[in-house]
Amino acid sequence: MNEVLRRAIPHDDGRLRCPWPGQDPAYLAYHDSEWGAPERDSRALYEKLVLDGFQAGLSWIAILRKRDNFRAAFENFDPLKIAAYDEQKIAALMQDAGIVRNRAKITGAVASARAYLEIEADRGFSSYLWDFVDGRPIVNAFATMAEVPAATPLSEKISRDLKRRGFKFCGPTIIYAFMQAVGMVNDHLVDCWRHADCAAAARQQEGRA
Repeated sequence: MNEVLRRAIPHDDGRLRCPWPGQDPAYLAYHDSEWGAPERDSRALYEKLVLDGFQAGLSWIAILRKRDNFRAAFENFDPLKIAAYDEQKIAALMQDAGIVRNRAKITGAVASARAYLEIEADRGFSSYLWDFVDGRPIVNAFATMAEVPAATPLSEKISRDLKRRGFKFCGPTIIYAFMQAVGMVNDHLVDCWRHADCAAAARQQEGRA
């Protein structure tokens, strides 16, 4: 990717966007409506964390295209149901061609559901995660993709704590991608129209708190 493409790029609607979605309609829709928007729902946060774990070694667009299949297979990512999965259910998931059939990742989702339930009962999973950023997004002002980190000391800290609590597939790089996706970090390039949009959404949430 040359320096021009590392910057926000114009599209036919006149808006500048981060370059990583390219021209893929599904990826652009995800960029425009989800990525970077502050997510406060505990179940949705669990879903995204698990899907980011399934992404390991793959591209996010590959997971995005299978997301509806994942939601059907994992019962809309209900942690209470997933925590109860037994070997028979895991074997059935391994036969589901609509998802990523990786046994370690499937069993990791089960282990993470059980860890999630402990945190949710204690203090709420959303509160637990957002407390790492004092309840509000970290707003960066990167002009190029070259400036955006793959991991940070904070993502390393969160990763360590999640692992200690029993979560799987939650290394520092996965966690930073998760933080970007759920709006704990606003890493839309500063010229991208979504940078200001996500920042405004965060301010509205704070105003309602």
